[in-house]
Amino acid sequence: MAMRSAARHALLAPPLAPGSPGAFLRGRFSPRTPGARPCRAASSASAPAAGKHLPPLFSVAPMMDWTDNHYRTLARLISRHAWLYTEMVVAETIVHQKDNLDRFLAFPKDQHPIVLQIGGSNLENLAKATELANAYSYDEINLNCGCPSGKVAGHGCFGARLMFDPEFVGDAMSAIAANCDVPVSVKCRIGVDDHDSYEELCEFVDKVVSKSPTRHFIIHARKALLSGLSPAENRKVPPLKYEYYFALLRDFPDVKFTLNGGITTVDQVSSSIRQGAHGVMVGRASYNNGFSSPWNMLGHVDTEIYGKPTRCISRRQILESYQDYGDSIIGQYGPSRPNVRQLVKPLLHLFHSEPGNSLWKRKADSALRYCKTVKSFLEETLDAIPDSVLDKPVTREQSIEERYFADVDSLLPPRYTALTDCSYENSELVTAST
Repeated sequence: MAMRSAARHALLAPPLAPGSPGAFLRGRFSPRTPGARPCRAASSASAPAAGKHLPPLFSVAPMMDWTDNHYRTLARLISRHAWLYTEMVVAETIVHQKDNLDRFLAFPKDQHPIVLQIGGSNLENLAKATELANAYSYDEINLNCGCPSGKVAGHGCFGARLMFDPEFVGDAMSAIAANCDVPVSVKCRIGVDDHDSYEELCEFVDKVVSKSPTRHFIIHARKALLSGLSPAENRKVPPLKYEYYFALLRDFPDVKFTLNGGITTVDQVSSSIRQGAHGVMVGRASYNNGFSSPWNMLGHVDTEIYGKPTRCISRRQILESYQDYGDSIIGQYGPSRPNVRQLVKPLLHLFHSEPGNSLWKRKADSALRYCKTVKSFLEETLDAIPDSVLDKPVTREQSIEERYFADVDSLLPPRYTALTDCSYENSELVTAST
């Protein structure tokens, strides 16, 4: 794929080599482990080709103002195999910014496997946006049919509101698939407002599958309420109905479903997969939910979910590699785009519940007022964190949630028997995971 601009060359460049100018954590902060090296994300040359990744047993949810390039870079430094999603990008933004697309769509090659989530309710714009995004070689294109916010599902008339019109969603997914070279998927709720029966959810899935090559759905196991609740309340107030998700596995054996909603620990992820889940998507627990941090959650994904070696041994090494990335792109898209505050944001929960975390936060707040580089920020603040924490490998306590979904089988709704007469001929487009 031809590079669109010089800026893209810089963004896609691999992290600086060990010992290069800009490496930090010298002296007081030098690694304690003999022979230890900074953690490195795979270079674009060694990254697996699209379609060659491990399946999305674990994915990080698309979250506005969070899952940007900076957070995803940190996440990939911690986990090699977690699937990463972009923030939702509105189709009209892509279409109207076609001369400035790198700002919205470019990403380091190290971030594969990565999914672009788009939003919209105009078929022509969804098709055009997908065609433009296809040049960026995402591993999957996902349509947002689950966001309940007033800005999206209200004035925007997309997100969760699209679940009222499965016919349109089927047409939209068909248009998206026709304009890209990768699998397509839908992220949705189990229902909207009073349209929350299991049968209505099945009718939605059945219609989309029968009209498009879509064979992958990410199911947030709560319904959405389009009025009276904030987006945050919509993530907590409607009850979780995991039985709907597991019933979909039973009734649509040729479709892949990823479970989303209420999963906050690696134990719960493992438990859901043992119960038969095709994959699990985790949201705020992947950066901070008051009980976790990127390190606590993502640090266990490769070993405990994928059975592969962890890529890093300490947060010190992760920070050194992240500093190389951050300082290489400051001001890339103009003055203060991005700036140090934006680049540091994903780091601020890295030491959650660890000794020195409170002091680190206070020092960070002060340092962000004058630091102009990520390197200077870390030099000003990391003395708050003990060496024992910086160099501690990923560890966790014994599992205590082995039976988290043990009773779900007794709660399953009756089988859905009204499947559309469809052969599901496009099974090769299920997802990059199958």
